[in-house]
Amino acid sequence: MIKSRLSAATWALSAVAAGALLVGCSGSVSVGKSDPKLSKGKLADTVAEKLAATTGQPKPDVTCPEDLVGKVGNTGRCTLTANDGSTLGVTVKVSSVNGNNVNFDIKADETPSPAAS
Repeated sequence: MIKSRLSAATWALSAVAAGALLVGCSGSVSVGKSDPKLSKGKLADTVAEKLAATTGQPKPDVTCPEDLVGKVGNTGRCTLTANDGSTLGVTVKVSSVNGNNVNFDIKADETPSPAAS
């Protein structure tokens, strides 16, 4: 079986080809003191699932350093790391909050960063 090695450039091109630089999605959240939060792990998993579904590529390795607070307009950054070690930045922005559901848009950077030598 042939295994393809995906680079961040492949992801960026796939996202552009699929018209997926801006993807609306929602995720489950836990309730905080005043605003619901989407944990960094759940955020990363949801971003990876949505990118994979939109581009038709396998689910990428996505990490997010912080929880996303469910307040309209809040933004966060995540990083997609491809098989070759190259990375692609991903911005998430809260578009709406409905009770405990935080809805957010995903926008992948246009240019990936090469793998560290």
